[in-house]
Amino acid sequence: MSQPNRSAFTPGTGVPGLLRSLTSPSPTLYALAGLLVVCVVMSLASSTFLSADNIANILRQVSINALIAVGMTFVILTGGIDLSVGAVMALAGTVTAGLLSGGQPGIVAIPAGLGIGLLVGLGNGTCVARLGMPPIIVTLATMGICRGLALLYTGGYPIAGLPEWMRWIGNGSVIGLATPVLIMILVYALGVFVLGRTPFGRHVYALGGNEQAARLSGIRVPRTKLVIYTLSGLTAALAGLVLTSRLMSGQPNAGEGFELDAIAAVVLGGTSIAGGRGSLAGTLIGALLLGVLNNGLNMMGVNPYIQTVAKGLIILLAIYIGRERR
Repeated sequence: MSQPNRSAFTPGTGVPGLLRSLTSPSPTLYALAGLLVVCVVMSLASSTFLSADNIANILRQVSINALIAVGMTFVILTGGIDLSVGAVMALAGTVTAGLLSGGQPGIVAIPAGLGIGLLVGLGNGTCVARLGMPPIIVTLATMGICRGLALLYTGGYPIAGLPEWMRWIGNGSVIGLATPVLIMILVYALGVFVLGRTPFGRHVYALGGNEQAARLSGIRVPRTKLVIYTLSGLTAALAGLVLTSRLMSGQPNAGEGFELDAIAAVVLGGTSIAGGRGSLAGTLIGALLLGVLNNGLNMMGVNPYIQTVAKGLIILLAIYIGRERR
């Protein structure tokens, strides 16, 4: 029996794939070129942009959005969307902060926060995969539910009084590397391995390319979607824990608008909003591009509301370019 054509499911790998990407520029390379251009422009506009302290600050800021964007990449690769990630961040962070401030040990509080993300992701996946509900409606509803629960849990006020060791997760370092950046690197390395080297990764690409064909080829589509949305909830909760550590408080309004940043990072990195094409390498570049842009505009004193408008326009432009390429 002939082997299936894996090139339809996964991007090129090895030397041949690298040569093809160099001779036929991919969306990821376009994103990388855009990142380099923005870095050059910002370095010319501000003499302190390329300082070691500012670069470290950018990486710390990027790490949170990049973590959310890992799960979002898996979701968008299947043609779905997850609008609940920002609210999941807030709920996971406030629950963790509440348990810690109440005297519970980290071995209880941190798994509880991550468990919130798993449960919400599992609920999203069940509604989408098992009940056939539209992802945008399901995750919009869970966004409201999670945000409301975070506000109810905290009474609308931040939760402070966290133990000092919690600060290390968001503000510490390991051998000179910031802890959030190290967590980001480890999560991306695992995600790249799963997407590129496992049958599950090939199923994700196949599902996004043609769901009906994937089902006919024997792929268990509902189970794959269930795992993907659960993963998205988990990465959002992990980002929420990092943010809680950075702020040393549980903020019920944390994560507002973060779903937009995560989607922007994925789309800017070259992942097709229709699914089936994209990579985590591109997502990381997209997150770095947004982080550099935000940092540079802040240093130049640009109104933050204008930055929000610019991010929306960038998403529209990236979707349009991706559609034309497809």
